[in-house]
Parts: sequence; structure tokens; C-alpha cells
Amino acid sequence: MSFYPNKIDNFIEKLNKYKIDLTKYVPTFISEISEMKAIYDVQGTELGSLLYYSKDLLNQFFINTATWGLIYWEDEYGIDTNLNMNYEDRRTVLKAKKRGQGTTTKEMIKNVAESFSGGEVNIIENNANYSFIVKFIGIKGIPKNMEAFKNMLEDIKPAHLGYVFEYTYTVWNVLKEKNLTWISSEVKTWDELKVY
Repeated sequence: MSFYPNKIDNFIEKLNKYKIDLTKYVPTFISEISEMKAIYDVQGTELGSLLYYSKDLLNQFFINTATWGLIYWEDEYGIDTNLNMNYEDRRTVLKAKKRGQGTTTKEMIKNVAESFSGGEVNIIENNANYSFIVKFIGIKGIPKNMEAFKNMLEDIKPAHLGYVFEYTYTVWNVLKEKNLTWISSEVKTWDELKVY
């Protein structure tokens, strides 16, 4: 495990939070002996490390708290590990894959899309054309991590179905309702206004 200097300091700080002061458990005349104080200090640090690593190991058993254990979760669900993605994005992919287990239904696709986008999604079936529309209505603009969502969708949807995405954007009338004038909107970019 390679650490940078500031990561080492953060790690030591985390371990110190778990350190146990063993001198509280012995009479003061014993804890005041410098040799005993040194022994208790080392043992308290070791017990604290044991508590820290036990908690860290327990965190790996749950997708929401896993860090280094995400690799094992990804392996379990057959997902290629991408270490360039941050933990949150990797967890999102895992949760979506977990929701996408079983027979593919409209509701399943909706649940997977909502877990990726973080907002409400409508699935509109177009049976005559063997396709469906994934309409993002709970958030404005294109949700982040769309590439991972497309890959997940390809995995869970029936092979004969096509799909398209529809996104929600802010229209000028909505901006006027929020008392945003043309002059005050000049400080924002067009991309910012579309999702305002």
C-alpha cells in the first residue's frame, strides 16, 4: 500500500482515535512508572489498531461503506474494475447492477436508471418499434456517469430492444418565473442556464 505524506498523517490520526488508554485500568502508582507507561502506550496503540482494522473490515461487507473491498463486490457482480472512478461512482454501478438482477421489467429499468441519475425517471414503452425511452425528469441535464449507465442498460435489457434517452432542461419561461432577467443571466453560461 503506497501512501503520500499527508495520507500517512491522516491515517495516523485515524488510528489515534481508536487508541485505548490502558492506564485508566490500573492503579495510578503502577501507571506512573515510566516503563509501564511505555508498555501501556504501545499496547493501547495495538488494541486501537485492532479495533480500527476490525471496523474497516466490517465496512467492506456493505456496498455503501466499502472502499478497498469494492474490487470483491465488482468481481461478485461481474463488473470490470475501473480504479479511475471514485468510490461513489463505483458504488453507484454496483447498486444498479444489484437492482438489475433477475428478469428485466419496466420497473427494473426504472430502478436502475434512478439509482444512476439520483432523480425520478419514466420509462416509456414503444412496443410497436421494439424500443423504449428513458426519460430523466427528476434532474435537469445529462446525469453524470452516463457511460456506466449505458453499459449497465446493455447488460440488463433484452437484446432485441432499442432505447433512446430524453433529458429535461430549463426553458426560458421557467427562468422568467424565477425572476431571472436576460441581463442577470449573462453571468451564467448556457450550460448552467439549461439546468438552472
